[in-house]
Amino acid sequence: MRITGITTHVVGTPWRNLTYVLVHTDEGLTGVGETRMLGHTDALVGYLREAEVNHIAGSDPFAVEDLVRRMKYGDFGRAGEIVMSGIAVVETACWDIKGKALGVPVWQLLGGRVTDRVKAYANGWYTTERTPEAYHAAARGVVARGYRALKIDPFGNGHYELDAERSREAVALIEAVRDAIGPDTELMVEMHGRFSPATAVRLARELAPFRPAWLEEPVPPENLKALRKVADKVDLPIATGERVHDRIEFRELFESQAADIIQPDVGHIGGILEARKLAATAETHYVLVAPHNVGGSVLTAASLQLAACTPNFKILEHFNDFADAEIKKVVRGAPEVDPETGCFALSHEPGLGVELDVDAAAEFPQQRARFDLWAEGWERRQPR
Repeated sequence: MRITGITTHVVGTPWRNLTYVLVHTDEGLTGVGETRMLGHTDALVGYLREAEVNHIAGSDPFAVEDLVRRMKYGDFGRAGEIVMSGIAVVETACWDIKGKALGVPVWQLLGGRVTDRVKAYANGWYTTERTPEAYHAAARGVVARGYRALKIDPFGNGHYELDAERSREAVALIEAVRDAIGPDTELMVEMHGRFSPATAVRLARELAPFRPAWLEEPVPPENLKALRKVADKVDLPIATGERVHDRIEFRELFESQAADIIQPDVGHIGGILEARKLAATAETHYVLVAPHNVGGSVLTAASLQLAACTPNFKILEHFNDFADAEIKKVVRGAPEVDPETGCFALSHEPGLGVELDVDAAAEFPQQRARFDLWAEGWERRQPR
């Protein structure tokens, strides 16, 4: 079997463009992969056009390791977010082809399952007025939908510091959410790399009474000594890693022991097997895995293949019940959170267990999606 070519489909909303890639073969099997770029969709599509000629067309889709190696190192330049995301969508599609050809789900090819269901946490749910009352009502809606976990960034457009008034507002929002969801629902606090270590530590201590399940990216991701400084001074688990796009670059993070949970994005870190390798290394450091997942249903399905065969997998992020949920219709077999358990059930379908509906995808053309986390009102995901 050989790859004959790829086709790219961009599904657009005002705040995010989702890039789907179909990998075609000479035996009629087609695989699908997905990623979501922040402001670099055209760059990704351009890279894939070149990579199709230089690396992809004519390759054996079963030889995943070889194709990833050639795409990552064959152009000699150091691979960054765009290249690693291009690798990810093609790599994921190859696993989809391989599973379909062999009649088994991808997780079966990666060591077999260690679980039957995967806990989900909701994001994108607080697109409402930024008041304790509105957040209380929205959080109750998340729990009513069946979720046993949710995440929130309550800090507005905070940057490095957060003054006393805005700190009180953020704490009040978290207090309202905790009251709405009760004591047993996990509450993840997202900082989006906003703060200096001192500010992050202060805010963590002020939020501690509401028992956050983790403190996510408290400081910008480039300086691991700053993250270590936060980890040494707070009693909350630290989560980070969505903006690290090569598993090799996690080495210093593991050595620092500054993170309790890593958050690789399967759509940015080179795909399913690269993420599985990273998870295995994390396991040797007693670190849990909770992938970043701001994509659509194909990326969710790919992340669930990883979850199924990963002993140290904690939980999976999910936007698509709250933020532009209508895009779920572009994928047949889209994974759904069971309202009775708050979990995704494990798919036993061959490959990823999902298919891109190209006609439905065409109803959501690419947009000039703009998502600025430093803008006032960013959380509403309604860019002007």
